[in-house]
Amino acid sequence: MSIGKKECYDVTIIGGGPTGLFSAFYAGMRDMKTKIIEGAPVLGGKLPYYGDKPLYDIGGVLETTGDHLVKELEMQAKTFEPVIVLNQMVEQMTRLPDNTFRLTSNTGDVHFTKTIIIAIGGGTLVPQKLELANAYQYENNHIHYNIEESMERFRDKKVLISGGGDSAVDYALALATIAKSVWVVHRRDEFRAHEGNVAKMKQAPVQLMTSSQLKDINGNGDKIESVTVECVNRGDTFNLPVDDVIICHGVIPDLGGIKHWGLELENRGTDSIRVNTSMETTVPGLFAAGDVSTYPGKLQGLIAAGFMEGASAISHAKLYLEPEKELKPIWSTFHEKLLSIHEKTSESVK
Repeated sequence: MSIGKKECYDVTIIGGGPTGLFSAFYAGMRDMKTKIIEGAPVLGGKLPYYGDKPLYDIGGVLETTGDHLVKELEMQAKTFEPVIVLNQMVEQMTRLPDNTFRLTSNTGDVHFTKTIIIAIGGGTLVPQKLELANAYQYENNHIHYNIEESMERFRDKKVLISGGGDSAVDYALALATIAKSVWVVHRRDEFRAHEGNVAKMKQAPVQLMTSSQLKDINGNGDKIESVTVECVNRGDTFNLPVDDVIICHGVIPDLGGIKHWGLELENRGTDSIRVNTSMETTVPGLFAAGDVSTYPGKLQGLIAAGFMEGASAISHAKLYLEPEKELKPIWSTFHEKLLSIHEKTSESVK
């Protein structure tokens, strides 16, 4: 479904990680009509993968966790009620005759905006695919990479999960009560997931095969009949009859269609977008912030740096829209709209 041109936003933030979320809050502070587009089904970028692992490098916060920080950032980002779109990866960008942008996502949805902030970290996180020649034939049918919204489809099925991280263990625990059988295949002896959940999995009706890996998918091109599992240490193989395979091999960053937008890119292991000190790219009206951006002296991988860069990108996007006005600093302490929102929130809590 296309969105009408009448819904043209002052700024569209591509990416709903820490930098994108704080940028949305700061855009509200600058009184900008804001939209966030996130490719994943949830906000937070990489933070949800941290789970309850402690984080100590957030300014003014002695200790927090990935899960808690996502919740706080999401609530803060929603202060000025931006439009949030999930499960869409922006692929195409076109500058229109009136100098605004048309963004088209992988779903075919169209978004219109006056400025753009790219804040996708190292790139949109996409699942690492199963590297077997015939795996593509079964993808989205019997080979799955994301199943949060479709657990019921595995009821009474024989399911094999490949991986040893938090997602693999969480899926195993969730499916243990509804699937006919659950196997977990992991290359290593030990699981990388949360210790408490690993302990629960070992007590659940789940069959574990460590030091093992998927060697082949056997089927008719439409339906999987079995998988071949290889014991890494010994090299011997055996077949398991399964209905579905869930792959949890982690994620990799990818700029996707953004690579073809005419931006100046620099490859430092992953593609980064070159910006100036105002976080401007080589395309007027298009800015980048956080780990996806690069400039001389860039401090990579620090969430706090992304917050600063996001605020700078928003401020200069505002200046791009209103070049005749002076770009003045703003402070939350004296921000009337923000104080009014918090006052109403406090009253409703009482």
